[in-house]
Amino acid sequence: MRSLIALLSCTVALTTTLAEPASVLFTAAAFTKAQRNSSIPTDAGIFVRLPDQGWVPYGPKIQQVNSAAVDPSNPDRVFLACGNGVVRSLDGGATWRMVTGWRESDITVVQIDPTNGQRIYAASGWGIVRSFNGGESWTHVNNGLGERFVRTMLLDQQQPNRLLAGTTSGLFITESWGDRWKRVTDVPDVNILRIRRGESDPGTWLVVTEGRGAFLSTDDGKTWNATAPAAAEANVYACAVDPHDAGRLAIGGWAIGVWVSTDGGASWTQRAEGLPSPNVLTLTFDPHQTGRLWAASFEEGVAFSDDSGATWQDGGLDGALTNDLGFLPLKPAAR
Repeated sequence: MRSLIALLSCTVALTTTLAEPASVLFTAAAFTKAQRNSSIPTDAGIFVRLPDQGWVPYGPKIQQVNSAAVDPSNPDRVFLACGNGVVRSLDGGATWRMVTGWRESDITVVQIDPTNGQRIYAASGWGIVRSFNGGESWTHVNNGLGERFVRTMLLDQQQPNRLLAGTTSGLFITESWGDRWKRVTDVPDVNILRIRRGESDPGTWLVVTEGRGAFLSTDDGKTWNATAPAAAEANVYACAVDPHDAGRLAIGGWAIGVWVSTDGGASWTQRAEGLPSPNVLTLTFDPHQTGRLWAASFEEGVAFSDDSGATWQDGGLDGALTNDLGFLPLKPAAR
């Protein structure tokens, strides 16, 4: 498998608008729609969307990949969150190695400290593990966490000692590199499915839940309030905050399509018309094209909108069940 850097090198001349470090749209997905009398998907792993090739596979073929992360200080260091552990590449995707043992499995997300790439966190079905040596060894850090199934986790890029984790029993926060967790009581004691944060305004945090809708903080997580009331009882799997405008928010879920706010959560508009399916699993805003929103639906492909969801265009990937959708930072130099 060619590395993602090598794949990108042939398209650098066509993508002169990308800011350094470059980034590319990726998804962690399994093509489940075409399954016939088998629990094994026809294809699975990480896929990236290249300007002149569309969606192409990246990295090893692994049946359950939930997400991916790149070290902000070294784009050659790539980590995959997999069902059987954390898989790491130190050479931009040319080679891979499992860096966790049998005690670390069902990994849902990996987060890397932007100030120290040796400090890595992995959320899993068994709690949270931490490595202070780049993934060579791992320690469980679940003190105060409560329920151990952690579906989502996000590291505070401005205060890397601070992380938010979503479990099946609510939202938890640490300000001690994971040594001690406490529950965020403004958010209900329910399954937290996704956490996202604003880049243009880091005080904006958005959380979505199973059966209790979405919750928004505009004061850097000090207080939280329910938002998007029309989806208050929905299973909301996806959320996104526009990196160019923290007032532009999006959520998506089962049977509700996509809801978009352009005024910081004060009002919401449903934007399901034109989507290939109302069952939306993942969302992300495009950091390279202002206002572009990507949405992936259950087994019916990816769509994108440049007008806050009023209209949608085909983005490919038909037949895939997506676990994550976002942009990976990469070293732009050809190799």
